[in-house]
Amino acid sequence: MEQNKNNRMLEIFFRALRGEAISVKRLAEEYKLSTKSISRDISEIQEFLSEHRELMQNAELTYSHRYKTYILNSDEFLKNKELFALVKMMLGCRCFSKEEVLTLIAKLKKFTTIHDKKKFENLIRKEIYHYHEVKSDCKSVIDNLWKVIQAIEEKRTITITYYKMNRDEVKHKIKPASIMFSEYYFYLIAYKADDIEYKPVYFRIDRISAIIEHRESFYLEREYDFDEGDLREKNQFMFPGETVKIRFEFSGLSLQAILDRLPTAKVVEKNGSTSIIEAEVNHGRGIIMYLLSQGSWVKVLSPQSLVDEIKEELDKMISYYKI
Repeated sequence: MEQNKNNRMLEIFFRALRGEAISVKRLAEEYKLSTKSISRDISEIQEFLSEHRELMQNAELTYSHRYKTYILNSDEFLKNKELFALVKMMLGCRCFSKEEVLTLIAKLKKFTTIHDKKKFENLIRKEIYHYHEVKSDCKSVIDNLWKVIQAIEEKRTITITYYKMNRDEVKHKIKPASIMFSEYYFYLIAYKADDIEYKPVYFRIDRISAIIEHRESFYLEREYDFDEGDLREKNQFMFPGETVKIRFEFSGLSLQAILDRLPTAKVVEKNGSTSIIEAEVNHGRGIIMYLLSQGSWVKVLSPQSLVDEIKEELDKMISYYKI
């Protein structure tokens, strides 16, 4: 009898842990016991949680008068507002398949309270229905990520089958060095296995259709190891290039948007509605595309090489519209 009671109490606790609302009446009917017996079980669970608060992460089985059920709460649980923020961010990234997103949301929901769950589900239902992931060449971005992360941790070379921007399929044997996320995509930063100059190459994780892991390991000198924080400051556009200091005028409506987009940017001069901004960035295709996206709000002042590239790009654009 005692063993049956222990098993029953354990099952009730795990139900609560999974986010189920515990109804004394329903459990009494299910186990064919009196409501008093079930209430005693719940009291013992509450007593155990109280005596082992630190071990059980301050979990409490509390009664909801609104729902007439017991609900497990914990300081470690995600609050619904926290879960909502995480899910909205994940949906906005669009980097995972719809199936992966639904699986992740279902798992996250198990670590939150049941309060306002219906409200939460109503808030995201339409967005999930209309969710469209970015086109991917791999079966699972999450699986690819994990394989690459393991290779980075173990310092093992890998061979990837990769689709370039022009859709050519190529194979590269590489030394994986770092993972970054930017603009809907995860990127692998690596070195070609036979490159003695150690020039970093960027690969989109979703374009890797196959990964072969090799037994051979490699060692990266400290100067070639990546500081992800420093890289994120200077390269938000995932195009490789040398670090340069740029200077430009900005006369647009939202100066803060520029400062947010370029973490190293600072205003060095201000003249009415025009600001002179300096920033350290990677001099590559990405920064050119970004500055051009600001239209006439931006005038690049230096370095001259960047000014020339901007002019060349503008000349090409204007030629498309000449009559």
